[in-house]
Amino acid sequence: MRKSYVAAHIYMIVGVISGLYYREMTKINEFEGETQLSILHTHLLALGMLVFLIVLGLDKVFGLSGDKQFTRFFWFYNAGLSITCLSMLYRGTQTVLGNEVPELFSLVGGLGHIILTVGLVLFFILLGKRVKEHESAKQPEQPETVNSSV
Repeated sequence: MRKSYVAAHIYMIVGVISGLYYREMTKINEFEGETQLSILHTHLLALGMLVFLIVLGLDKVFGLSGDKQFTRFFWFYNAGLSITCLSMLYRGTQTVLGNEVPELFSLVGGLGHIILTVGLVLFFILLGKRVKEHESAKQPEQPETVNSSV
C-alpha cells in the first residue's frame, strides 16, 4: 500500500510543478498557441495521483499489493506514464520555443501509451482475480439439497 501512496504523492508534486512550468514557460515566451504542456498537468494529476489513490483504496479492500502481479502492474504503469509525460514535456517545450519536433516523439508517446495499457491490463487481471476470491469467501456455503421422490 505504501508504494501506491508514495506514487500518488510524487505524481501530485510533479503535476503541480508541471502546471507552474506551463504557465511560466508560455508567459516568458509570450506563447499563445496550442501546446502539449497545457494537458501535461492534467495527465499527471489524473493518470498519476488519482489513479494511485484509487489503487490505494482497492488495495486496502482486496489486498492487491501482496501479489507479484501488482509489482508488474506498478512498474509497467509507471514506466508507460513516465514515457508518455516526458514525451509531452519535450514536445510541448519545443512547441513553445518554436522549434521543430522530430516525428520520433510521436512514436515515443505511442510507445508510452502501449506500456501504460499493458500495466492497466495487468491491473484488471489482478483485480478481477481478487474480486472473484473476495466474492467466493463471502458467500455462505449452500446446504446440500436432498432429492426425495415419493
